[in-house]
Amino acid sequence: MGKKIRTAVIGVGYLGEHHARIYAEMDDVELVGLVDINTERGEEIARKYGTRTFNGLSGLIGQIDAASVTVPTPLHHEIARQLLSGGVDILVEKPITKSVGEADELIEIARQKRRILQVGHVERFNPATRKLMELSGDVRFIEALRIGPFLGRGTDVHVILDLMIHDIDIILSLVPSEVAEIRAIGVPVLSENLDIANARLSFANGAVANITASRVSAEKMRKLRIFQPEMYLSLDFQTQEITLARRVFEREADSSLKPRIAVEHLAAEKGEPLRDEIASFVQAVQTRRAPLVGGEAGRRALAVALEVAERASAGSHCSAVRP
Repeated sequence: MGKKIRTAVIGVGYLGEHHARIYAEMDDVELVGLVDINTERGEEIARKYGTRTFNGLSGLIGQIDAASVTVPTPLHHEIARQLLSGGVDILVEKPITKSVGEADELIEIARQKRRILQVGHVERFNPATRKLMELSGDVRFIEALRIGPFLGRGTDVHVILDLMIHDIDIILSLVPSEVAEIRAIGVPVLSENLDIANARLSFANGAVANITASRVSAEKMRKLRIFQPEMYLSLDFQTQEITLARRVFEREADSSLKPRIAVEHLAAEKGEPLRDEIASFVQAVQTRRAPLVGGEAGRRALAVALEVAERASAGSHCSAVRP
């Protein structure tokens, strides 16, 4: 085994603790330290995973190779900027930033400094998502549903940046075309931001995606359905299972061929998507290869998500997505 990658986690709330846990369990990683504005929380998590806390980034830069940025979205840009400028590779949680301009700045700094910039679109690392992408082809219509009960976290942003952006990112990776039109609507329920939203994305190649996200629903569901010629695919993110329905032909007694629908239930290899995401990031740091979900992918998902939010807030539609 070569030299261990020295890592840190900036922000150890609910998600940040899981980043710390996974780093601490990896053989090829040394968890150097944690940073959190809540010093008591930071020290608690540091003790739990056998590391230490730092008062800020200045003490960390120079001692680490890579870091996870798991702070609230409005802080992503400034913290990521300091780390990248200091020569640190970063995995920044989704959304990459709160504005496209901020995302562009981080992408440019990463390019100039030759740093890894990975964005935490964790559903890309769901084993079932990877299987779905292998099976998909000429996608014509996509329906995504991501709903769950109100948890009280993530409300610093609207539900589109909190939840819907996961499906936006996957859809953009499935459809090899530009978004031509967006229609959207949304409403706040328990927070000051939109808590429920629906968007319809029309692509230049004719494909259409209908996306619904809610963080104030009684039940939790995470599903994606794809319709393409002669095939239908349904993915349940929670069970990591795929249902595949496709047209097949059976020979009749008179030797004619009769079409029917054959249904298969495919179970992807079970895994922990966040662990796979972090392992992929560490591998990118080690090999200096581009990450699976880099800054450009994060920027594109953000740009579409912000347009959805604008249309949902206005209750109108736009003719095209701004670059």
